[in-house]
Amino acid sequence: MHHGSAPTIANAPKWCDDFQADARHNRAPMRLNKHISESGITSRREADAWIAAGRVTVNGAKAELGTQVKAGDEVLVDGRPLPARGKALYIALNKPRGITSTTEREVPGNIVDFVGHRERIFPIGRLDKDSEGLILLTNDGDIVNEILRVEHGHEKEYLVTVEPSVTDNFLSMLAKGVRIGDEKTKPCTVTRTGRDEFRMVLTQGLNRQIRRMCSALGWRVKRLVRVRIMHIRLGDLPAGRWRELTDTEAAPLLAILAHAKKR
Repeated sequence: MHHGSAPTIANAPKWCDDFQADARHNRAPMRLNKHISESGITSRREADAWIAAGRVTVNGAKAELGTQVKAGDEVLVDGRPLPARGKALYIALNKPRGITSTTEREVPGNIVDFVGHRERIFPIGRLDKDSEGLILLTNDGDIVNEILRVEHGHEKEYLVTVEPSVTDNFLSMLAKGVRIGDEKTKPCTVTRTGRDEFRMVLTQGLNRQIRRMCSALGWRVKRLVRVRIMHIRLGDLPAGRWRELTDTEAAPLLAILAHAKKR
């Protein structure tokens, strides 16, 4: 199934070339998990799991968490060298309901097989299987970690359809924060958009947060669509289709990454 156009060297945005040039000139020792993620095969978190499981060697020796590597070191995962880093790739997908935001290929309806991209890509964050709308995917493991850092407080905007019909008191309680489990959700922006629909802007991403908030107040979510992540909007992208981010959309993401590398 073809959902979008694959990138080529000829039409790759200029920021991809600049990003790769910066990476090539970064020869200082770095943590092994970062080195693995920069190859584009996984995130730092998953790389740590591989290291802990004994799947990674450096110069023939089994690696440990926190191992530092430098230019010229031989890093193998399951006995195989890391792939050469290709073009940095950032994709916006309009995820349909029923697709699972996982890289585990054995899971039916996983997002990687659904997109079917030739590059090894993985989602930035999650969008529930029963939810739909905007989700970002990339082959850049570093950006995954930085976007997901809780302290960034990035906005995510949703259109939510519920039953029964919404009331002013219901919307007010959502906006002030709702206790779910052992914690109370952060205040958020909630705006009525219809008899049974409202718009919600969150700056946190608890598991199934909106559904649990509504359920705690006695409402059931019938449909949940994410329409914006930070400055990136779903727009008129059809369900099941994906597109590459524009230079304008990608620039703030790369700025976050550049800031992180200075820490």
